Amino acid sequence: MELEIITPEKNLFNGKVKSVYVPGTSGALGILDKHAPMITTLKAGQVRIEGDGGKQAFTIKGGVVEVLNNKVIILAE
Repeated sequence: MELEIITPEKNLFNGKVKSVYVPGTSGALGILDKHAPMITTLKAGQVRIEGDGGKQAFTIKGGVVEVLNNKVIILAE
């Protein structure tokens, strides 16, 4: 699936990933390939991703995640 992580300052990540874990305001969420469409808010914490290049983590202060058509867009602070 495609992932894009965007902050007001810059685009942190843009590429293919196997999984994404985000700190949702109602609890942590794991997003895998072909996930159902959703939009939810994020709280402060780490966005963890796993792709062909290994694992990465990004610290965020909050934001919104949208999953649609096998693409994940995270608008983060």
